[in-house]
Amino acid sequence: MMFKKPIPTILLGFAICFCLLFGIGQNPTIAATLTEAELISPERMQTLPETNLESGVDSFLKSIPAGYYTIANVEDLKSFLKKNQTVLVDVREASEYRSGHIPNAINIPLRTLAQNLNQIPRGRPVVLYCSSGYRSGIGVMTLHLLGYDNVQGFPPSFAAWTTAGEAIASGRSQTIASR
Repeated sequence: MMFKKPIPTILLGFAICFCLLFGIGQNPTIAATLTEAELISPERMQTLPETNLESGVDSFLKSIPAGYYTIANVEDLKSFLKKNQTVLVDVREASEYRSGHIPNAINIPLRTLAQNLNQIPRGRPVVLYCSSGYRSGIGVMTLHLLGYDNVQGFPPSFAAWTTAGEAIASGRSQTIASR
């Protein structure tokens, strides 16, 4: 059974993870490990300073640049791919990729993105896409949190590419080295 989460819920999840990872105001509750947190009694929790998680999330969300997804349609993607040495990454599962993908795209399933950072260059433009935009949005957010500032999403995704009647490639996954 597949659960679909709305994009705001996913973004909020990433924002919370980001805030927890980098700390908010050095709050000892957040900085504590899970084991230490379990040792804090309810009475002690009442004396700790209150965390303003909403403020931290708001600050993070405001730091997302305007035009976060700057490639808004198929024609823009085609133009971008022609004039740049862009690495196009399909973040769908391998079986989806094999059944059809945008030509010259490499396949790095979203759930393996962090294990395949060696395939994502920092010195060239990178564009992520999936079947509908959800996974590519998560992937772009993830890579931005990991310090990649050269990554963009193509939210119209594979669905818009096929609807536009553009060429579809099929076959097994490629990596940058095999291209």
